[in-house]
Amino acid sequence: MSAANNTKDTKDTKNTKNVNQANNLNKVSSPTTFWASFLQTFKDVFKDSGVVLMLLIAPVIYGFFYPWPYSSEVVNHVPVGIIDNDNSQLSRTIIRYANASPQLDTQGFINEQQAKEAIWSNDIAGYMIIPSGLERQVLSGKAASVSVLGNGGYFILNKNVQLGFLKAVSTVSAGIEVKKNVAQGAYLATAASNTQAVPLQIIPLYNQTEGYGAYVVPAVAILILQQTLLMATAMLIGTWYEQRRHATSVRGWLGRIMALSMLSFVVGCFYYGWAFELHHYPRGQNILGSLLFLTIFCPTVATLGCVLGLWFRQRERSLQILVFSSLPIFFVSGYPWPANQLPEVLQIIRWLVPTTPGVNMSVQMNQMGASVAQVATGFYALAGLWSFYFILLLIFRWRTQPSSEMRK
Repeated sequence: MSAANNTKDTKDTKNTKNVNQANNLNKVSSPTTFWASFLQTFKDVFKDSGVVLMLLIAPVIYGFFYPWPYSSEVVNHVPVGIIDNDNSQLSRTIIRYANASPQLDTQGFINEQQAKEAIWSNDIAGYMIIPSGLERQVLSGKAASVSVLGNGGYFILNKNVQLGFLKAVSTVSAGIEVKKNVAQGAYLATAASNTQAVPLQIIPLYNQTEGYGAYVVPAVAILILQQTLLMATAMLIGTWYEQRRHATSVRGWLGRIMALSMLSFVVGCFYYGWAFELHHYPRGQNILGSLLFLTIFCPTVATLGCVLGLWFRQRERSLQILVFSSLPIFFVSGYPWPANQLPEVLQIIRWLVPTTPGVNMSVQMNQMGASVAQVATGFYALAGLWSFYFILLLIFRWRTQPSSEMRK
């Protein structure tokens, strides 16, 4: 019995020492003042290779490689087919103009079935059918038409197929109209001007090349900034929770948020000042407004990351959950698809995510030159989200923090 009691006393002593060591570690590693938490967070970030990779290295790598597939910007030389059932001078002229289009890369087919099989095997993206008797109908003054069919599964290719053939047929039609008017006694210059009674001039604003990369990359960059900051912050908080170092005061949480926000702010400046410049995207129209946006957006995202870290409580869980949220978040942001066309439930839920106002604010100010006043609603939304997240953080802090720390 004496030996058993001695063993028990020894275990109790060891347990007491371990508890005391854990408490001491908690006191040392969890500063409660603003600047102490700020500096400690910086130290912990750069000691954790996983957090550094997610917070700093990954967004920089994305800045290089995400725009790379869209480097050509505009899709050209789309393979298409032409079925010429008329085999006339007019049909050959239409084919010649289609061949000259930089949007199309044409090839001939004997019949429509052969063209369909080429679409099914992804050899072409669409085809045009020139009906038999087209030239005869045109010369007799009757209405005539050609058929253009595209693969609707690829909307960018489908758009090029339709526009390429439209320009070719419209150019030939305009030439025929001019010749008719000249034959009826009109002067050539007058006939040419009368083919388009109301001249149409299309000038794209902001994205002047009408490139896909210039459209999608500046918006996705904000999503990348958010998701990497969210995952890095949740990972770091999860690590602190596992080590029982998460507890701190309100001022301590503010210091942590400020440290994480500053690092993400630097990455945001990298996008605005270098990545968009490298790929020649529209940029810098309202750089001061864009920087003001980052000063509000980054703390909002960092605060949400702290809430998620306390909720997940495990380092790996943040990656497991958040990595799959990027695509849905982008689609409900209102950028790739009109927000008023979303289901009503999603129209409400989407405002819980910082990228909902953030993506559009960034594009409007940095690419389009909108003023701060013109996007003031977005600033109000981000300020409201930060307040909401911080209240949630205080609630989670109260539920996960020892009562001794709550009094600070």
